[in-house]
Amino acid sequence: MSEENNKKTRIGKVVSDKMDKTIVVAVERKTQHDLYKRVINRTTRFKAHDEDNECSEGDKVRIIETRPISKEKNWKVDEILRKAK
Repeated sequence: MSEENNKKTRIGKVVSDKMDKTIVVAVERKTQHDLYKRVINRTTRFKAHDEDNECSEGDKVRIIETRPISKEKNWKVDEILRKAK
């Protein structure tokens, strides 16, 4: 099994691109509430490495897990799925 297959991937929306070579990606997932059994949305924010500063706010991107690049950044942009208007 290759090393590339073991890496986690997430699909989310870029919510900030104000840093140099870094974007913030919000990934939404649906979970069921333990007591009330209602489906709720949970959002997790990841800092991801964007080498060429290609991404802009509102883009839909796929990020992939990588070695730690900085204190909070251990994801990088795999591809841009949809550009924002």
